Amino acid sequence: MKKLLQASAAVLAGISIAVPGIVSAHTGSIDTTGPDSTNTAKFDETNKAEVKNNNNLGLNNAAGQSANTGDAKAHHNTTAGDAMSGDADNMNEVSADVSVDNSGSTPSWNMGSADHSADISNTGPDSTNKVEVKTKNTVKVTNNNNVNISNSVSQSANSGDVKVSDNTTGGNAVSGNASNHSTSDFTLSITN
Repeated sequence: MKKLLQASAAVLAGISIAVPGIVSAHTGSIDTTGPDSTNTAKFDETNKAEVKNNNNLGLNNAAGQSANTGDAKAHHNTTAGDAMSGDADNMNEVSADVSVDNSGSTPSWNMGSADHSADISNTGPDSTNKVEVKTKNTVKVTNNNNVNISNSVSQSANSGDVKVSDNTTGGNAVSGNASNHSTSDFTLSITN
């Protein structure tokens, strides 16, 4: 009498790794054994996938600026003209766009199914016949994301002194504007 035993191992469906789908098939055959014999067809499979992503992002912006307009003086003149100092202005703009995508190495393991078949035939009376299938699948994913952002902006703007003194006729005295402007824009995107 001929017996056909099949065992299917459907494992880890729904996770896929950047390797081809692992599908294995094994066939075993036991034929013509004596009485009271013990016959075993054994299949052991071990599949392991390990993915490590270490993402270290560091953004550092240090801006130090100083702007000063000059002094304007009209002194000791019969007729003094206008005394004007220029504008003092600081502007600092920083923009950083960082994107990390590890999806290409994320486990995407599609095992499918492993078909094992064992053919046991012509065994003697009172014999013991067994088929054993063991499948072990291990997927380990480690994502270490370290993000460090440091933004330090120091600005100083001073307009100059304007002096009109000791003149018979003095003109206008106008001091310029002092202005500071700083814009920092950081955009980080990490996908594991």
